[in-house]
Parts: sequence; structure tokens; C-alpha cells
Amino acid sequence: MQLRDRMAHRGPDGAGLWDGGHALLAHRRLAVIDLSDAAAQPFGDGQSRLVYNGELYNDAEIRDSLAAFGVHFRTRADTETVYKAIEAWRVSALARFRGMFALAYLGRDRLLLARDPMGIKPLYWRREVRGGRAEILFSSEVTPLAQLGDRAPKPDPITLSSYLTTIRTTLGQRTLYKDVFTLKPGEWIEWDLSREDLPHCRGDIPLPPVCPEDVGSAVRESVRLHLRADVPACSLLSGGLDSSIITSIAAEHGPIRTYCSGDVSDESGDFSHARMAAEHLETIHAEAPITASLFRLRWPELIRRTGLPLSTPNEVAINEVARALRRDGNIVALSGEGADELFGGYDHSLRETLRFLRGQWSTTEPIQPHNSRDGGIFRLHEAAWVPLSAKNAILNPDLLREVEFDGPLIDEYRTEFARCGGDADLNSHLRFFRRINLAGLLLRLDSATMLEGVEGRTPFADAVIASFAENLPAAEKFDESASPPGKRCLRDAFALLPRDVLLRPKASFPLPFERWSAGVAGVLRNSPLARACFTTAAIETVAAQPTRLWRLAWPMINVALWGGTLDIKPTNRACISERAALIVT
Repeated sequence: MQLRDRMAHRGPDGAGLWDGGHALLAHRRLAVIDLSDAAAQPFGDGQSRLVYNGELYNDAEIRDSLAAFGVHFRTRADTETVYKAIEAWRVSALARFRGMFALAYLGRDRLLLARDPMGIKPLYWRREVRGGRAEILFSSEVTPLAQLGDRAPKPDPITLSSYLTTIRTTLGQRTLYKDVFTLKPGEWIEWDLSREDLPHCRGDIPLPPVCPEDVGSAVRESVRLHLRADVPACSLLSGGLDSSIITSIAAEHGPIRTYCSGDVSDESGDFSHARMAAEHLETIHAEAPITASLFRLRWPELIRRTGLPLSTPNEVAINEVARALRRDGNIVALSGEGADELFGGYDHSLRETLRFLRGQWSTTEPIQPHNSRDGGIFRLHEAAWVPLSAKNAILNPDLLREVEFDGPLIDEYRTEFARCGGDADLNSHLRFFRRINLAGLLLRLDSATMLEGVEGRTPFADAVIASFAENLPAAEKFDESASPPGKRCLRDAFALLPRDVLLRPKASFPLPFERWSAGVAGVLRNSPLARACFTTAAIETVAAQPTRLWRLAWPMINVALWGGTLDIKPTNRACISERAALIVT
């Protein structure tokens, strides 16, 4: 219970615990649909229980299908819908769900863990053997699993080196902690609890095959479904295309509050564009400004609270705006993640991709000749923070050998890109963006908002929208002859938005973290983890010039700050999660 309640931020509205003798489930509740106690979790009867984190947007459709088979319901909660769907259809129920979820279904002799196809909600797990018996433990946050046992948590060096290059806190199923794994987006695992060695099988949840007729109606329907809540909802509004589309549709369903965060000193950035969009859409608008001093305060605080280094500087702004909207009584916040990955919004990267597809791309990175046309290798090099070729100068020699000279990172990118269809066209690269880039951004949104008890919802990062986008010709998403070239179909479908919104270029990291990092860079010299990972020359060079060397400084400083959290004393042996926890004994 102590560990469960340490994550009260993710579920401040209630706490549940179920002891089935062979298993223990714990849960923190963020009440959004059906606020009554009848919808509390763990949910179920007999020897089966469900713990579930997320929202089911086709709840009514699935209830109708179950009712046709004589299934009755006693709550309005989507938790009950998910539970009874799995009871009725077993693993095949997962492909019917349209929504965001990380769930665990415990049956009499099996445990099913599953994560939604977009990877909106995280789910971590760990397997241990104690007294000759295997245990499966899982959590919606990584630190409870990392801090189990009688030893302090240890970094996974392979994922750490991967983070320096990709700024992602996972690599496939690996996490930054040894022996703690993540379910990949759209993955499920089922364990056989009737056997002591706990054999398992795994599979993938496909995107839905049926797609809407046009992008405008598809996005409108998605926003409408994402507005379902029994608590106050609002919208994040930067004044860019994606957030303005979502807010404009939400405003059609009634008055809506909007929120923006950004650099308080940049009057030409998000604040001014958001004010203009809010005035046009007639929303009730508020701002959560970020200063350099606030950024330097929140940055290590977020790392301490999540147990992970930050992926992007925007996490500070997202968390700050979540604090503001929660203070105003909002629980649900709509956000624009997903549009860039699905509809071709990364203008510079996609121009480089077209050059690669035409055989015109070149890099200073040493790529072996037989890899020069490998799309996975291209994606790894094109967006690298710490280039692979710089690792010799940055990583200590022993660590460089331990991470196998980034062989696992290279293999993962090549394997994932092959799963995305290879180098045939631009759509293969956009599919890779969805599977890899978007999953990292959604994890950022979840952690930064749930720290404040806010549920972030992403109408673009939706399985039906993704299926629709993947079936569009690439030219309808990215037209290099247009200005701006990205998200052409969205700009056409929502052409009634203000011209400044429609033509605003993409701003990847609107906070000036390059300058603001200078006040934190000294941590590199004092961090035991940094000294264990990085060469003295790299530490001194980056600490002295963090603004100029910002691509190196951002991930390296994050690793140094994260290292300070690894000194936390390990907790007693127990497993708890924001929405789910299990010990099989």
C-alpha cells in the first residue's frame, strides 16, 4: 500500500487493493467516467480481475455487441466494458478496442498484459525468480519495478547509450533500468500461471482495417469521441495547426477552456499565436509561462518524480500547463500529438527523407557501403543527438564495449524499419515515425500530465486516424512544392482556420533550452554516473560550452541528473502501479 500511494498523483480519486492469494493487484483511480464507487478497481468477480489505465472511445459500440449476447452491465464505466469484453472474447477483444489503454486481466490461471496500438499509455513489467518460483510484476511507472529487492536500481547501459542518440527512454522492450522491460505499442503478453516457470506467448494488436471517407470527418469524429468525460475537459492550444484544429472542433460542442505554455520572453512565439487562435475560436484562454529559472527548477524535479531523464525540453512546459489547468479544476486535456507523425509534419526531416529515397542524401557519419541505402540506418543517423561516430570520444572505453558499440541500437532500428515496409516510399518512413517517434512523445505527454492528475487525450494519435492516414497517398500528406509542405490534407480540410495558423511553420522545441541549459551543465562534473559513463574530455568540453554543443549537452546533462535519482534506497519487496500491480507467488 505504501508504494501504491506513492503514485497517488496518477490516481488521486481512490485506491484499490485485491488479494487473491496467488496474486495481488493494487490500483490508484483517476475518476473520469462514472465517478461512483461501483466503477472502482480492481474490477471483477470470482477469481478474475481487471486493472485498467485509459479510456475506451468506442465503449457504446462494444457494449451493444456484448448486449446482443446477453451481457448485462451495472456501471457506466468503460472499465466494466473492457472487463466483460475480455471475459467474452479473450485476447481477440483487444483488436476491438478504440482508445488508449494499459491493462492487466487476471484470470484463474493466466495473466494478460496489453498496451494500445499507439502506445499512449505505458506499461512496464519484470520477471523474477524467488525460492524457485517465478514472479511477474508490472506497473504503469518504471521506478517501482526498478527499486524492488535489496539492491539499488542499476542502469541498463545499452539503453543508456541509445538514449544519448535518440533521447528515448526505451529501446524496443528494454528500459533504462536493468531487468525492467516495457510492452511495445500494440503488444500483448499472456502468462500461464498454472506452471511454476510461467511460460508466455505474445502478439500484436493490429490497426483497424475500416477507415473513414475523408480526413475532415475522421478528425471531427475522433475529437467528439475524445471529449467524452464526466469531469471538466479543456484543450492545449499553441496556436499551431494541430492544436487549433482540435480546439476548433471541441468548441463546436460547447464553451472550452484553452491553455498555452512557453518561453515568457518570446512574444512572437506560442503565446502570441495562441492568443490569436483563442480569440478567433472564442475560447476562455489562460497561460502558463516558463522562465529560465523555472525551467532549471522543474527539469531535475521532473526527473526525480518520474525516475527517468527527460526526452524533450517540452516536458517542462507540458507539466507546467498541466499544473495550471488542474488548479482550475480541469481533469481531461486534449492535445495535438500525432498529427506530425501521421500526416507528414516534420518538414526538414521529410525533405531529407526524399533526398535519401532519391539517392541524394549524404552524411558525415561513417556508414558502411552495404548500409548506405538502409532506411533504418538513415533514420538513426538523420535525427541523432549524440552521433554514433561521436561515441568513441564521449563514452568511456569499457562502457563502449559493454554497449557493443551500439550494435543493439542499430539492429533495433533496422528491424523496426523493415516492419514498416522497407524503403519503398515516404509512407514507410511515416510509419516508422508512428511506431518510434510518436511512442516517445506520447510517453512524454503521459508522464508530464499524470504527475498532476491530468489525463492527456490525443485525438490525432488514435488507431482509426492512424489507419486512415496510412492508407493515404504520401503526396496528400507531404507536398514538397507547397509552403509549408507538410500536413497538406489537414490544411485543406480545415482551411477556414486563420491564415496565420494554416501557414505557421513547425517549431520542434519552442523553449530556448540551448541557452537555459548553461545554468545546469555543471552537474556533469559532479555526477558519479556521468563520470562512470563519459570521458573526462567530453565532460569538460560540454560543461564549458553547453549552448554551442546543445545536441550533446541535452542528453548528457539529463543522464547526470538522472544519476542522482539512482541513489534512492531500495524499497521493501512489493510491486505497485498507478493502475495495476501483481505479484504471482
